[in-house]
Amino acid sequence: MTEPTSTPRERIVAGAADMISRRGLNATSIRDMAKHARAPLGSTYHYFPDGKQQLATEAVRYTGEWTARSLRKELRAGPVAGLRAFLGLWRGIVVDSDFRAGCPVLAVSIEEPATEETPAALAAAAEVFETWETLLADSLREHGAEPGRAAQLATLIVAAVEGTVAMCRAKRSTQPLDHTAEQLQALILATIEE
Repeated sequence: MTEPTSTPRERIVAGAADMISRRGLNATSIRDMAKHARAPLGSTYHYFPDGKQQLATEAVRYTGEWTARSLRKELRAGPVAGLRAFLGLWRGIVVDSDFRAGCPVLAVSIEEPATEETPAALAAAAEVFETWETLLADSLREHGAEPGRAAQLATLIVAAVEGTVAMCRAKRSTQPLDHTAEQLQALILATIEE
């Protein structure tokens, strides 16, 4: 998820996202994140004075925007192309990490408790999921889907892909992605052709 021209702060955020995607939020300390990003711990606290919660929030937002950029680009060719890109992106992460990495947004979502005062990282995860759903729903509507159906299918796509990534890690196989891709593509085609 890192980009070659990134700043030291961006490298720390990308490294944190990678660590969270591999080990989860609770099993990852800010020291681990700094070490993984090959950054001095002092620099990490310089950029993220509020510590782990601030860094985790930035890592979620970083992953969200990185994914949204890819989705925006591919959705120009339609919702099926967007779906393929979305699945392809996560396939690359799962396979390239030898089934050790998943989605840091999902990791934060399942590990942060929902309390009266929602932690910033959990709120950021909700925003990221909403962004992905909106991008997909907009594309579906632009290609003929009824608005309510487009919103529901977009939610299903994001939920299915997130769950599928977890299944791939557990099974150490991309078969769940293949099955999910086939069924979601059929649903998209049926929805935009109605």
